[in-house]
Amino acid sequence: MLPADSVILNSLYTYKKEVNKELFSILDYWMEHTINYTKGGFYGKVNNDNKADENAAKGAVMHGRILWAFSAAYNFCSDEKYLVIAKRAFEYIRDHFVDKDYGGVYWTVDADGNMRDEKKQVYALAFCIYGLSEYYMASNNKEALDIALSLYISIEEYSWDAVDRGYFEAFTREWKTASDLRLSAKDANEKKTMNTHLHIIEAYANLYKVYNNKNLRDKIIELLELFDTYFINYKTFHLKLFFNETWKEKPGVISYGHDIEAAWLLQQCAEIIQHEEWINIYKDHAIKIADAATEGLDKDGGMWYEYYPSHQTLIKEKHSWPQAEAMIGFFNAWQITNDESYLHRSLNSWQFIKHYIIDHEKGEWFWGVNEDHSIMQNQDKAGIWKCPYHNSRACLEIIKRIQN
Repeated sequence: MLPADSVILNSLYTYKKEVNKELFSILDYWMEHTINYTKGGFYGKVNNDNKADENAAKGAVMHGRILWAFSAAYNFCSDEKYLVIAKRAFEYIRDHFVDKDYGGVYWTVDADGNMRDEKKQVYALAFCIYGLSEYYMASNNKEALDIALSLYISIEEYSWDAVDRGYFEAFTREWKTASDLRLSAKDANEKKTMNTHLHIIEAYANLYKVYNNKNLRDKIIELLELFDTYFINYKTFHLKLFFNETWKEKPGVISYGHDIEAAWLLQQCAEIIQHEEWINIYKDHAIKIADAATEGLDKDGGMWYEYYPSHQTLIKEKHSWPQAEAMIGFFNAWQITNDESYLHRSLNSWQFIKHYIIDHEKGEWFWGVNEDHSIMQNQDKAGIWKCPYHNSRACLEIIKRIQN
């Protein structure tokens, strides 16, 4: 931790204490409200009233993120109850999501665990690698590492573009080209995206912690190069999101949450492989990207969702996950620069979360709030996309970055 005066030290002490408490509150929520004891795994959907949808489809991303969160919690505090939940997530992924015939994982299964959407979305493979590698750290379960490595091999075999580099988005079950490459309806149907590349490098870096392999390290370096070459807009330092196979950008939207997430996460990936040149490059990028993301901050400390430059339209919603990433991204910028303005932005993000995002009555975090701070309706408390990932990770990162 950087040197600080007594006021800052007191703020950091309070910050750490509060997020430590919130971390265990998040985990308690998922243990109490999301475990499907009847059909296995976890419910595919839980609403703001904590009512589970018994028939909702279950997502590979959701289960991968649950696996990561509870494995990371166990690796943090060694409480066996978290390892039990992580084991449950691992076994469900192994038994229901892994395609035993063609490799990879299905996008979704139905409530009973049968294949529902067989599409091989590389983003989902990445999150399963992320969770499986963390679980291997927690459990030393060789089967988890073997599955993680098989997914890594599948990504490299089928998704890697040997001509123009980078990774293609999605495939059919048999690894043929898919017509619909999108993660969600709001995304552009393009062959390469920043979002998927960000989570591939995140997954590969976590895998590298337990699989110290030169080829894997080389792939992480190549991904750092790709971000440096294609994904950063050097005029604005926002991230470019969508491309065709030859890296022709399809401009459209600025995602403030992805900006601030990438700001710290790419630096961390360089640090994991201990590559000094890329560490220095991404520390510099971390500040400039964090500064660009600051454009998305409102006066209440919250971060707006997205901005469309072509028609100057701000999406006046504040989703929960960008607030979590802002906690880390601005804190990281403060650690690099010792500029207290970044620390205050991190603290303000946490204050916004406490006031508007945490459901203090029923637990966990709301999906988000509207411009007037009203809760966004008809959104999941837990679901295909709403998982204990961004929020638990933000808590863990802040705790670890504030030393005793």
